[in-house]
Amino acid sequence: MTIMTGLGVSGGTAVGVVALVALPAPLPDEAASTDRAGDLARVSVALEDVAARFDATAASLTGDAAEMISAAAAIARDPGLLDAVEEHLQSEGPAHALHAAVDDYAKQFEELGGYFAERVTDLLDVGARAEALLLGRPLPGVPELTEPSVVIAHDLAPADTAVMDPAMVVGIVTEDGGRTSHTAILASQRGIPAIVQAKGALEFSSGLRVGIDGDSGELVVEPDEAWLAAKDEKRRARERISERSGPGRTSDGHPVMLLANVGNVADAELAGAADVEGVGLFRTEFLHLSAATAPSVADQSDEYVRVLRPFGDRPVTVRTLDAGADKPLAFADLGPEPNPALGRRGLRLMKEREDLLDDQLAALAMAAAETGALVKVMAPMVATKQEAAWFTDRAHAAGLPAAGVMIEVPGAALRAHQVLEITDFASLGTNDLAQYTMAADRMVGELSDLLDPWQPAVLDVVAAACEGGRATGKPVGVCGESAGDALMALVLTGLGVTSLSMSMQRVPMVRWALSRHTTEECVRLARIARDADSAVAAQEAVRSAASPELTDLL
Repeated sequence: MTIMTGLGVSGGTAVGVVALVALPAPLPDEAASTDRAGDLARVSVALEDVAARFDATAASLTGDAAEMISAAAAIARDPGLLDAVEEHLQSEGPAHALHAAVDDYAKQFEELGGYFAERVTDLLDVGARAEALLLGRPLPGVPELTEPSVVIAHDLAPADTAVMDPAMVVGIVTEDGGRTSHTAILASQRGIPAIVQAKGALEFSSGLRVGIDGDSGELVVEPDEAWLAAKDEKRRARERISERSGPGRTSDGHPVMLLANVGNVADAELAGAADVEGVGLFRTEFLHLSAATAPSVADQSDEYVRVLRPFGDRPVTVRTLDAGADKPLAFADLGPEPNPALGRRGLRLMKEREDLLDDQLAALAMAAAETGALVKVMAPMVATKQEAAWFTDRAHAAGLPAAGVMIEVPGAALRAHQVLEITDFASLGTNDLAQYTMAADRMVGELSDLLDPWQPAVLDVVAAACEGGRATGKPVGVCGESAGDALMALVLTGLGVTSLSMSMQRVPMVRWALSRHTTEECVRLARIARDADSAVAAQEAVRSAASPELTDLL
């Protein structure tokens, strides 16, 4: 039995045969274009065919999956991509011109970082599909499956992951990708165990029997009976845990609210029916990013009503528009920036376009009045007390009584005692907080070790924010992915976090983990993690010190 270890990003275990996703075949030799207008038209038809197929797929999906596929369709229709193809047709044939144009665009996206870097996989997938149509080749992607399989690829585009049947795709392994890649997000939402950064996995043969553990990151070739028995027992224990219900509590009764992250109406309807205590993060970008003009107050209010209604009297925390340089808005373009991740995004954009923020706050106030919902609003990318005051005053003036801030910038965490004197609550976005603390782009899979939420330096910054919460008596939650890690949830509770917001699938294990530890034990685990000298050492030390009942299931 051979064991390979990658980075587990979607929990659970499974066994299946290997289904390899082949890399695109090299392009054939091709003469330079002698009919540039005709060849450009052929490329345009191929790209529109790809976009139309994506549109059809998106129409059959909901939530993040539908949004990601729609974003890929928009890339296929980007006129700038066709302009780049036209330039390359001066010296190359149509397939090579398309390939070169996609490569040029990919380099630009990577340099821009942030939202654009997240789209590189989509862009390459669009190019590969259009090339296949031009050349009369089969479309790339996951091969037809005839039995439960573990799909292994260099990376997967959302168009592949979003339509996978969990009955046939029992596990996903990629050599590339990171904790916040599309593969990780969609696999988690679909309940498919997944591992990324599994270098060498593509060397496996199709049809080989493998086991996957999306918690530990284990990829096992020809798993033996002992491995299978242990994983089966783990699966049954997790099923028993998922039957538990109720609010989040430590074993000595200390409350830690368990909340859901949602991104649109479909997500809200699913979460509203689940055993969660409310919403810790409602991302509002879905109304804006694909729009040519700013949505009206009435249109926004109608959508917000549909999001709020499923939660009754449970609180819903809304993040105001997190767009800007790295998530461009067609109607609020502030121009190119050399480093979009550090540019005018989030609240910084809203300060330049106050009308967008005022309209959104007005729409939320209308929706809250219509539904009677407990709406809390928070601004992204806040760095100073003055920014927090500007937003809080504006939200209160709009009739929204609970105004808070996202703490994603280390400066805001270190001065949280001042920020929280002004605002009503704070929520830690641990993905961006890790990115900015460790100076590591969270879309670069090779930097996953620096972006690990277990990095002691990141925990120190979280601790500083929680100290500000204690000093002011204000709640501090976490809405980053680390909130859904059962071990990390204990550490965050020990640091002073008052609520944890995550994907719904992760709530049962976090609820159970909290119920097996006292508040004092959580504080001790937090101290152990911060005293470690690396992310790996911190996680292992906490694993060793936590309840064996929990660690046996991880």
